[in-house]
Amino acid sequence: MITSMYVYRIKSLKYTNQIYIGITDNPKQRLIDHNTGKSTHTNKYKPWKMEVCIWFSNEQKAKDFEKYLKSGSGRAFSAKHF
Repeated sequence: MITSMYVYRIKSLKYTNQIYIGITDNPKQRLIDHNTGKSTHTNKYKPWKMEVCIWFSNEQKAKDFEKYLKSGSGRAFSAKHF
């Protein structure tokens, strides 16, 4: 049972205004997946670089934080602090 998770923010190196926020239990593999086209949403903006990766010991808190970062105020927070 996975209990710890990471919330991450990646930025496109080619299209610098493109940001993606996600959640994973393996950030290194997830970045590889984004850069090899395994995610249809991010495929057209590759390559990506990891900007922020935050570890949570509680999976639900990670999901809640990811949801917040995808909201309007969360995107503003992310742009200002990351």
